[in-house]
Amino acid sequence: MGLTDVSERSGPDACPGAFQTHSAADGAVARIRVPGGLLIPRQLRELGHTAASLGSGVIELTSRANVQIRGLRGDAEREFATRMTAAGLLPSATYERVRNILASPMAGLDGHGLIEVAPLVRELDLAICSRPALADLPGRFLFAVDDGRGDVAALGADIALLPPAFVLIAGQDSGLRVSPAEAVPVMVAAAEAFLAERGSDDSKAWRISELPDGPARIAARLGGHATAPPPRPRGGGVAAVAGKQMGALAQPGGWAALSVMPPLGRLSAAQAHAVATAADTGDGEIRLTPWRGVIVPGLTWADAELWLPRLADVGLITDAASPWTGVTACTGRPGCAKSLADVQADAVRALSAAGARGAAGAPVHSALPVHWAGCERRCGRPSGPAVLVVATGHGYRVDAGGRSVSCAGIEETASAISGTRTTADGPPGTTET
Repeated sequence: MGLTDVSERSGPDACPGAFQTHSAADGAVARIRVPGGLLIPRQLRELGHTAASLGSGVIELTSRANVQIRGLRGDAEREFATRMTAAGLLPSATYERVRNILASPMAGLDGHGLIEVAPLVRELDLAICSRPALADLPGRFLFAVDDGRGDVAALGADIALLPPAFVLIAGQDSGLRVSPAEAVPVMVAAAEAFLAERGSDDSKAWRISELPDGPARIAARLGGHATAPPPRPRGGGVAAVAGKQMGALAQPGGWAALSVMPPLGRLSAAQAHAVATAADTGDGEIRLTPWRGVIVPGLTWADAELWLPRLADVGLITDAASPWTGVTACTGRPGCAKSLADVQADAVRALSAAGARGAAGAPVHSALPVHWAGCERRCGRPSGPAVLVVATGHGYRVDAGGRSVSCAGIEETASAISGTRTTADGPPGTTET
């Protein structure tokens, strides 16, 4: 939703959480914020168990490395919040919807970053939850802690740290220069400045980019001067392939990390259990990515070679050449009443059609993400260039690089996707689902 839509808002941000759920055709939708995408095996197992026993049976991974469970009915909503609190995933009922913090998923794992981000994520999370005013942040307000490679700094956060010293405000260089030790206080101050500017206008803006001259106004409050474009990342130049490295990845010191994806970003309880068990043999850590992937670091190569086929056997994508890589979809019918199509089923049919024609194997490092959306809201679309496949009620419209192609059937849609995926630059987006 952009500036032209802000005036149409009639109430506060209704972005779902665990206590404030969203009512959908298939039941209540609950979202758990996972700062930095960091989980431990016990938490992922509980998410899988809860999804199976209270919800639809699926953990949806979001474009902000958060998790979502659908299909909660009746007393299940209360039980869900109780279980998430016990699992340590809801440290604060007051702040649970505003703990939106992206972090570079491969930080500290491949030698490309400039800093370690996990301590800063924890510090920022604690700082957010300690400032009473920040409880009023909209649920869509987003922080990002980049390790210098530029992967999450490019995802449209309201406030982002990009080492060695840059603070970005709505993607623009704020003019402020900070050390890692100074970063969290400045990021918190920028969030408070947004609330002050929003209040001075009696604005309904949910993001800094929705405030007229928002980046400049926030930077001025902090003693900076917003400029564009943002600085060029210096941490190894690997942002272009972020989220596309799959399988067993080498870590310094002879260790390995496993990078896998669930098809369409939907993790079953059985898959969650398998990932958690693999993580038990490594560092005991699980990292969710903004590209709806999962990284399990700190394994020996012997354990990595043992677990990779096991994860493939439960249906996870382990090979970057898979046609499923980079393909996502919103909920669609029947779960969403606004959807004009069963986009998840149609995405599967389109992949099958492309495979039958031998057109599914575009080189993954050059292929754009593809997102299927059931209506013009395009919920869940990825940030950055992408191919958007939007249901129209009479088929699909394939949007990429400022061009649109109307398609009547799945075969035609699959052909249009294949023709644009490696040649177009699509529109950016910031909606989470």
